[in-house]
Amino acid sequence: MRERLRAIWLDPLSLDPTRHAARVTREIAERLALLGRSLEKDDHSAERVALFLMRALFTMFADNIGMLRKGSFRELLRGLRDRPQSFAPMMRGLWSNMDKGGFSPELGDDILRFNGGLFENTDAIALKDDQLEILIDAAERDWSAVEPAIFGTLLERALDERERERLGAHYTPRAYVERLVLPTIIEPLRADWEAVKAATVESADAGNKAGAVTELRRFHEKLCNTTILDPACGTGNFLYVALEHLKRLEGEVLDLLAALGERPGLSGPGLTVDPHQLLGIEANPRAVAITELVLWIGYLQWHFRTRGNALPAEPVLRNFRNIEHRDALLTWRREEIIRGPDGRPLTRWDGRTKKPHPITGEMVPDENARVEVVRLLGAQPARWQRADFIIGNPPFIGAKYLRIVQGEGYAEALWRTYRQMPRSADYVMYWWNRAALAVSAGRARRFGFITTNSLPQAFNRRVVQRHLEHVDGISLAFAISNHPWVDATDSAAVRIEMTVGVRGRDRPGRLLEVVRETPMQDGEAEVDLAERIGIIHADLRVGADLTRAQPLRANEGLCSPGVKLHGSGFIVTPAQAEALGLGRVSGVDQHIRPYLNGRDLTGHSRNVMVIDLFGLSEEEVRQRFPDVINGCSNGSNPSAIRIIANPTAIHGGYLANQGTNSGRRWLVSTAT
Repeated sequence: MRERLRAIWLDPLSLDPTRHAARVTREIAERLALLGRSLEKDDHSAERVALFLMRALFTMFADNIGMLRKGSFRELLRGLRDRPQSFAPMMRGLWSNMDKGGFSPELGDDILRFNGGLFENTDAIALKDDQLEILIDAAERDWSAVEPAIFGTLLERALDERERERLGAHYTPRAYVERLVLPTIIEPLRADWEAVKAATVESADAGNKAGAVTELRRFHEKLCNTTILDPACGTGNFLYVALEHLKRLEGEVLDLLAALGERPGLSGPGLTVDPHQLLGIEANPRAVAITELVLWIGYLQWHFRTRGNALPAEPVLRNFRNIEHRDALLTWRREEIIRGPDGRPLTRWDGRTKKPHPITGEMVPDENARVEVVRLLGAQPARWQRADFIIGNPPFIGAKYLRIVQGEGYAEALWRTYRQMPRSADYVMYWWNRAALAVSAGRARRFGFITTNSLPQAFNRRVVQRHLEHVDGISLAFAISNHPWVDATDSAAVRIEMTVGVRGRDRPGRLLEVVRETPMQDGEAEVDLAERIGIIHADLRVGADLTRAQPLRANEGLCSPGVKLHGSGFIVTPAQAEALGLGRVSGVDQHIRPYLNGRDLTGHSRNVMVIDLFGLSEEEVRQRFPDVINGCSNGSNPSAIRIIANPTAIHGGYLANQGTNSGRRWLVSTAT
């Protein structure tokens, strides 16, 4: 008690249960990553290791939370310390029993029928002494405190050899996810609930208890059949947070039914809020399995928190097949490999694998990670499951990087299939467009997406504006501009926009703007938001619609943009600038300068610098600033760097542009 009082005054955040949950979740993921790395060194395939660890971790969860006799699995593991050779056959037997239910000789007890597909495969990997100790250590953790909203991200990194070095890196905070889940899904459902509550109270006060109960049960049935689709679900954090809020709302409904003397109904699909309502599409097969696992862990945690020791109905896990493994935008008949003149398949960077740059330490594409170049034949728009709400955080890939990351064949098929989309639109806008069409046609109530903060810029804004201005279009019911975020693909701190669309034109919405940020742990920032009400335009502003402004013809021919930067190839952070010689190489401070654009001045500054090689020849740069040359070699071919003269730059200034040409990177200088 004394320590708790001390913490209240001196370290109140240490008592925050979410911080405890985050710490426990990270510790478990670290144990799994260590074990996975050890097993792969023994030449077990990554896929086999991942599936084995998935079954093991759910067994640990079931043991810790009480679905197996509490502590029995931990006892079994401890008893195998002196005979690890018995581990694999014991696990195969236990998992076979968990699939079918009944008596388990391994645990000496009757066990529930889990089923659900997870234990159809009972393959178990033989463990060495040290590997068994790692598993025992993981089993001893407090699995009831696991936070599913971040567990999926950490588990994916733990199971992916290329991602394990980022296991301790930042993840998307739950509070950020809730900022989109609430206005997209929960606020409209709560508005429905308030109307039902008012009608229920009115009926009860009038002595019509049967009518009140009927209203409540009708709403409960509707709630239990409300569907949510995340067409880029990753490891399911948006779906899990939505599930938890649906369960909270369901709890309020059941409490009011209990107050009227009604007992809760049976559980099962359509009878209680459960994972069958959460639909997803994901291209990564391992992430699909993790999403399903995360949703069931979250659902079962909620069951035991609200129903005490009452065991869930059997089978505990159900294979609803609601998370689909496929591309969310395209389907195609077959792939055709592109071959060179010599008949050998052409290859490209796989779009994902990176390695540290030898000078800057920045993660750059690994030129050795290559896949075959293919052409997609018979491409068509992919089907989306019908859902009441659509939500998610699609990939952050700019239009100019689409060919590089996804491959030329995929990019060309995408552009052919979605001809109404401008080629300059970012990848995420294809999801935005699909969801807007579904809402405007009445196939969904609302959609909400995370996009990069380039959404208000012209090349993406055109997509939004088309839907806002269409006669049967949509309105933005909610938006947050320039919000901090953590990109799940590389843990980078980025700025994003949140937008929520609803059917009908010119409807007022809530626009939130970041007015202050206070850095916190794990990359999160405590954000203060200011709210404005009004029609939200395509540039995410309320008030005069500046997107309709016309050029001032009187100024035609009188103005020039002057010296400016095209692209972001030579924008560097202060840390990268130091690696390139700033502060230790004489004269480099004249060629690596602070850089601000309009958004930096009017909003949140990126605190970046730019490489400016004006006045230098190629030979001078190589002799005086070799690190600048080497440090910019972060493309697919680091040795193919050239500096070219460009005497045509406006007003004798500089163009620091980084493009690609046959795999080469170009440093462009105005030196003649």
